[in-house]
Amino acid sequence: MSGPLQHIRILDFTTLLPGPYATMMLADMGADVLRVESPSRLDLVRVMPPHDRGVATAHSYLNRGKRSLALDLKQQECVETVKALVRDYDVVVEQFRPGVMDRLGVGYATLREINPRLIYCAITGYGQTGPYRLRAGHDINYLALAGVASYSGRAEGGPPPLGIQVADVAGGSHHAVMGILAAIIHRQQSGEGQFVDVSMTDAAFSLNAMAGAAALGADHQPGPESDVLNGGSFYDYYRTADNRWLAVGSLEPQFMQELCKTLGCPELASKGLSPKPEHQQQLKQTLRERFAEQPLEHWQHVFADREACVEPVLTLREASEHPQLTSRDMVIEVDRGDGEKQRQLGHPIKFSETPCQSRFAGRVLGADNESVLQELEEHKSK
Repeated sequence: MSGPLQHIRILDFTTLLPGPYATMMLADMGADVLRVESPSRLDLVRVMPPHDRGVATAHSYLNRGKRSLALDLKQQECVETVKALVRDYDVVVEQFRPGVMDRLGVGYATLREINPRLIYCAITGYGQTGPYRLRAGHDINYLALAGVASYSGRAEGGPPPLGIQVADVAGGSHHAVMGILAAIIHRQQSGEGQFVDVSMTDAAFSLNAMAGAAALGADHQPGPESDVLNGGSFYDYYRTADNRWLAVGSLEPQFMQELCKTLGCPELASKGLSPKPEHQQQLKQTLRERFAEQPLEHWQHVFADREACVEPVLTLREASEHPQLTSRDMVIEVDRGDGEKQRQLGHPIKFSETPCQSRFAGRVLGADNESVLQELEEHKSK
C-alpha cells in the first residue's frame, strides 16, 4: 500500500454516491478503507446498470480499493463488532439521516468514548441542524435550494438536469474529504478527534462562488442567460454543421482577437470585449452562423494551434481517448478480482513522492468478513 494516507484507517458506512466517492478518493490516496454494509439492505449502486460481467460498473468504481464487511447493525453482536473495530480506526464516515447511527448504538457520542481520537464525518443532505435536517432529498433538490439551478440553463427552457451530480460529488464528497483531512491535521497537533458535519446543500450553496459573491455583496440576482459566464454573453456552446458542439471561452482580449481573426471577422473583437448586451448578442449571432457552416472536425483542425480558447464538446468515449487525459493517467486499468482488468477513471491528484494507487475494483458484499473478524480476534488476544 502506498499513498500519503497509508497509515489512516477508515470505517465506511456510506452507500450510493457521495460517501463512497469520498472514501474511494481516500482509498486511492492509500487509506485502509473497510466498508461496512448491511447484508439485508442492499446498496442500490451494487445493482445499478450497466454491468460488466454481472457487476455494476458504478459499484466497481466507487468502491475500489475497499474491503467489504457485511454486518447487520440491528443485531447487538454486530454493534459490538463495530465498537471493537473502532478502537483501531482513525475515521468513521456515514451517510444516514441525523440520529440513525445513534439509534443503532454506534453514533459519535458512543464511539468517541471508546476512541477519543476518532474523527467522525457525517454526510447528509441538509446537515445535522436546521429545520430540514430530517428531510429527504437528492442532488437536484440540493441544487434547487442552494440557488444554483436558478441561474443555470436557458431562459426559455429552465434549469437543466445536469449530467453530473454536482451537490453529491463536488459538494458532499469533496467537502467530506477536505473536512476529514483537516481534522486529521488538527488531531496530529492536538491529539483530539472531532465530528465533521457535511451538508450537501451547504456545500452546493458555497459553490455559488462568483454569482453568490455578487448576490450577497451587491444584491445582483442572476437569472438564466443573464451574465457573462452563464450564457448571457458569447461565452457559450455553438452547434456545428454536423450537429456537434464547440465550447467558446475567449474571454481575455488576446483570445477574443484571435477568435475573430480566425473566423475572418476581426472587426467584431471589440463587440466581444464590450459589456453591452446588444454587442454580445451581435457577436453571438455571427458565431452561430460561422460555426454552423462546417463540421466539428473542420473546426478542430482550424483551432488546433490557435490560442483562442475554443474546444470541442467531446463524448465520454472521446474524452477517455483524448491525449491530454490519457497522458495524465486519467484512464486506468483496475484488477477486477477475476484475473481480468476493468478500465476506470483515474485519480485526479498527482503526488510526486506518494502516488495514488487504485488497487482493486469494488468487492463482493462481505468478501472480507472472515479476514477482518480474524484480525479482530487476534488483536483481542494480544
